[in-house]
Amino acid sequence: MAAFIDRVVLHVSGGTGGHGCVSIKREKFKPLGGPDGGSGGDGGNVVLRVDAQTTTLLSYHHSPHRHAGNGEGGKGDLRPGKNGESLVLPVPEGTVVKNRNGDILADLIGDGSEYIVASGGLGGLGNAGLSSQRRKAPGFALLGTPGTAAEVILELKSVADVALVGYPSAGKSSLIAALSAARPKIADYPFTTLVPNLGVVQAGEVRYTVADVPGLIPGASQGRGLGLEFLRHVERCAALVHVLDCGALETDRDPVADLETIQAELDAYEVDSSFAGADGQIIPLNERPRLIALNKVDMPDGRDMAEFVRPELEKRGYRVFEVSAMSREGLRELSFAMSELVTEARAKIEAAPLPVPVEVLRPRATKASKAGFIIRKEERNLEPLFRVIGEKPERWIMQTDFRNDEAVGYLADRLAKLGVENQLYKLGARPGDAVVIGSEVDAVVFDWEPTMAAGAELLGSRRGQDERLAEFGSRPSRDQKKAEHEARKDAKAAAREDLEAERKAGIWTESVNYKHQLPKSGE
Repeated sequence: MAAFIDRVVLHVSGGTGGHGCVSIKREKFKPLGGPDGGSGGDGGNVVLRVDAQTTTLLSYHHSPHRHAGNGEGGKGDLRPGKNGESLVLPVPEGTVVKNRNGDILADLIGDGSEYIVASGGLGGLGNAGLSSQRRKAPGFALLGTPGTAAEVILELKSVADVALVGYPSAGKSSLIAALSAARPKIADYPFTTLVPNLGVVQAGEVRYTVADVPGLIPGASQGRGLGLEFLRHVERCAALVHVLDCGALETDRDPVADLETIQAELDAYEVDSSFAGADGQIIPLNERPRLIALNKVDMPDGRDMAEFVRPELEKRGYRVFEVSAMSREGLRELSFAMSELVTEARAKIEAAPLPVPVEVLRPRATKASKAGFIIRKEERNLEPLFRVIGEKPERWIMQTDFRNDEAVGYLADRLAKLGVENQLYKLGARPGDAVVIGSEVDAVVFDWEPTMAAGAELLGSRRGQDERLAEFGSRPSRDQKKAEHEARKDAKAAAREDLEAERKAGIWTESVNYKHQLPKSGE
């Protein structure tokens, strides 16, 4: 028999996208026929899907790390890579997905309901997809991006209309066995029920489900005994039935004291925000419709105890039923009373008004946010540092093969076109300042150097190379280029002076400027 697990921590990650292909078409009599590298396939998703045949989270307890299939790399001859296979994880109905902070991500109700818990990465474009009128044969391709990784908490919360609550050995399992076709474990010792049991009850034309969950003891709301493992399965129920043991052999217990103890634990338990009513209000457990079932009246002392405490319970406003799971006394009346509460709860859901849309006032977007990125000025080791934050720049970083100079130059052109360099100028960045793009883990640090206006495709660079990205030691700065230009001008002027001196000395018969002094044609 499989163990029952209703809470697990799951580590999931989507598949990595396949890399694009760098290929040049070559055929007989058609050399260099153009780029034909295909794009990589997208990575697979990790999907949680409700399966009616799944009743526990046991498999994820033993194997909590799951990864979807990776995308296939692109191939030549314009053949794209296959997409990675998505990983579908079956979960029971009533599974709630939360993050580490306790925020609810999804509440999976209904057979076939799905939630993508981790998305696959994008496949990289091949060089055929990167070609343009100016860059006719790119010597690089984009890399596939990794899939998203997530650490989520799966909690199973029973989907039932009515919950039977009470002390251990109060007879809840016997009641649900007598009311429905469920066959839970029944014995004469405490904590017989270790897992929630569901039974379907038919009362006239109304069919509803009843949950028999582990018994409560003082301190359950703080985790004592079965504690939260029990209370978690009561949150979805529309009504509660307090099962009180009238035949308890313990002298320090009585049905009224048991009821007060259970009510105190229900008051101390905070209902999850995902189980709000139709009007958006969260109904505490003790404020939901409740019935009292005085059980074990078939025992000699049981009926006397039931008759003794019934007036007190009715005085408090409860509807009280004397029942016996063994002799089936009072079960019909109790089942129809529960069906009335379920019918009223379902009618409220059907008659709930549609939510009124609330106008959301949003601040006006800044120019930086409109551009798709922001730049934050920081300081590192007493030196300025500029951090670029945005979806596009961070994705472009992951797609760039930094071993290929042409790919790096293409990245620089993309960032410049997006407006990153203009924004750096406005923030006072200087050549050589550190620029960080990406998150803390996968960040890439650059020594900022303003790029040229023209792209590599206009400079005659060979495939896979970019003349703008020469080695640091041999790459001249702007001041060096200006000095070289002035030196060439001075050298030309000196050469002209030498030639003019030779002409005056009689070595040359005409001036070097003679052709400039000749009359133009037609004069």
